[in-house]
Amino acid sequence: MDLSKLFIALFVFQLLLPSHISIQAAPENSNLFREYIGAEFNNVRFTDVPINSNVEFHFILSFAIDYDTSGSPSPTNGKFNVFWDSDNLSPSQVSSIKSRHSNVKVALSLGGDSVGDGYAYFDPSSVDSWVSNAVSSLTGIIQEYNLDGIDIDYEHFHADPDTFAECIGSLIKTLKNNGVISFASIAPFDDDDVQSHYKALWKSYGDLIDYVNFQFYAYDQGTTVSQFLNYFNTQCSNYDGGKVLASFISDGSGGLTPENGFFTACSRLKTQNKLHGIFVWSADDSKRNGFRNEKQSQALLAISH
Repeated sequence: MDLSKLFIALFVFQLLLPSHISIQAAPENSNLFREYIGAEFNNVRFTDVPINSNVEFHFILSFAIDYDTSGSPSPTNGKFNVFWDSDNLSPSQVSSIKSRHSNVKVALSLGGDSVGDGYAYFDPSSVDSWVSNAVSSLTGIIQEYNLDGIDIDYEHFHADPDTFAECIGSLIKTLKNNGVISFASIAPFDDDDVQSHYKALWKSYGDLIDYVNFQFYAYDQGTTVSQFLNYFNTQCSNYDGGKVLASFISDGSGGLTPENGFFTACSRLKTQNKLHGIFVWSADDSKRNGFRNEKQSQALLAISH
């Protein structure tokens, strides 16, 4: 009799266990706000941007690129250099904004769309040499600037998806294992070549990637609320289990804008427990409108739900 009760208990436990695990693993609402800064050299500073004390706030310096800094930049196989506005976004200014606001962390983003007059390509000579160079050069920059994490924003590729996945995955893993960074994110958008590379990375190393900064503003200008929500659900499926963030572009050039219903869409996601955070491209462009949409984004995220 006791044995049969034991079998029944074990059977019931097995039935309950998968359900419990899936509930625990599903991303939920978050108060995370992230903003790219420094790519356009228009003298924007950390202190220009309003920071709500009730959110988790990440600045993302744009960009560190593995190209040289000559007049005609060429690839350096993982040896990264600073390409953001370091005069206004210096190591001392990073330390200052973090000491003034305990909820602020600062990351750097790798790659970006362009360098000099051309595209910024992911262009490794080999996996091992690229990873070795990247770990060394980025550790130096991250420690010099007192940074907390990295973001991956390569958008053009001279390598197949598996090579990209192995290089970037190994980089993130090594930097985390070495205690150099505490978080990592990726920034894909809806392009077949881009998606093939990032989905390969997600498949092999998704457990090491904390946030998906999906560039929803790369969709067509004039995107509606319902279209945005469909796009969001599609990308949550592509990056299954990931914290996919909602996003807009400050200059209104693409996607769903704040003026056309972005915050309505975010409020709907929040009621569904799917607003994992918001990110903005970029502080450089928002400076001219007084960061009004940053204020509204953070106010929405700060509301407990």
